[in-house]
Amino acid sequence: MTTNNHMKNNQTSNWHQNLYSFLFDIHTKHGKRAEWVWMSISIASVALIFLESADPEVNNNIPTGKNVYFILEVLFTAIFTLEYILRLLSEKRMSTYVFSFLGVVDVVTTLPLYILLLYPDIACEYFTLLRMLRVMRILRVFKIMHYMGSVNLLWESIYGIRKKLLIFFTFVFIQLCLFGGIMYVIEGPENGFTSLPVAVYWGVVTMTTVGYGDITPHTALGRCLASILILIGYSIIAIPTGVLTAHMTDLLQRRRHTHRCSNCNKTGHDEDAAFCKVCGHPFSVSRNDG
Repeated sequence: MTTNNHMKNNQTSNWHQNLYSFLFDIHTKHGKRAEWVWMSISIASVALIFLESADPEVNNNIPTGKNVYFILEVLFTAIFTLEYILRLLSEKRMSTYVFSFLGVVDVVTTLPLYILLLYPDIACEYFTLLRMLRVMRILRVFKIMHYMGSVNLLWESIYGIRKKLLIFFTFVFIQLCLFGGIMYVIEGPENGFTSLPVAVYWGVVTMTTVGYGDITPHTALGRCLASILILIGYSIIAIPTGVLTAHMTDLLQRRRHTHRCSNCNKTGHDEDAAFCKVCGHPFSVSRNDG
């Protein structure tokens, strides 16, 4: 009895594994082909949203079945719904994917059409809601992250330096409050600094060297303070980029050393390498369920 249960579990596991490898695993032959199909569909759906929003006749009316944009949107939504179901079926634990970031994105980007079809009266009464539903579909651009392995490295790096980033942005926030408060006292409402939030907003624009010009200092002391803030911004704005780059480099080096050939025991291979660069031995492709 135990043997039969074990065989059933193995068959179920193989079924999940095969479905994932065939449709979504970018390290397999079929998965790479499917990758381009899914990416092309995602990019095309996002392009459709921008084209639709640029058409005034469509943008200011409720979409109907006679509208080519609506027909294409139905097609894309059907494809993404099928993709979501297939992803659920390819997971051993469906909840892992359902509550993941990309799983939530997949649900959110397919909901607008269903809401429009199920509750058309709401969209008729509230055009703001209709525009919001349209904008929600732009999140489909995140679906491309499914097929970009390097994105995982980026997220892992950001998570790894989260404490350093928190310290950095806390320091920046303190500086913005300090300079904003001083400018509010020096310039005052007569020169556009009507409140502390407005003064802090000016500090953000100035420190990042964007310089919109909607609020500018008029006094000599205010301009000196603005110059100091600009120099500080130039000095510290590159800090998080340097920290992130260093951490990503460290992760890449560690991954290279952990990717070891089972035949010659050599390391230093790229993460997506299919063969050993020393002896040519093929690497076994295994799915990371972690």
